[in-house]
Amino acid sequence: MSPDDLVEFCLSLPQSEETFPFGPETSVFKTTGNGKIFALSALAEDPLTVSLKCDPEESRALREEFPGQIAPGYHLNKKHWITIVLDGHVDVELVEQLIHASHALVRPKVPRARGTRA
Repeated sequence: MSPDDLVEFCLSLPQSEETFPFGPETSVFKTTGNGKIFALSALAEDPLTVSLKCDPEESRALREEFPGQIAPGYHLNKKHWITIVLDGHVDVELVEQLIHASHALVRPKVPRARGTRA
């Protein structure tokens, strides 16, 4: 996955935006409805990495399956964040699934329409 592919995929998710609160070298992807972060990446770094929000149990399983490629979140809460090295060892489809899951964990909840029942 290239830096351009990463940006394009993150921005394709509903209510997502790219911001630079930590300076121009770090892309931070947030949801516009609540401003919560779902992905961070220093796009000019080599190797390219992305940090994502992740369920703690899934995080543990991924780190065991991909040692050296998926690690606890760099400078983030190690229980709830992972950092993935995007050098081709982790399949692009899995990376996209994890980005989508991270987005789903933080995206604003859509209120039900009035008059509908659960």
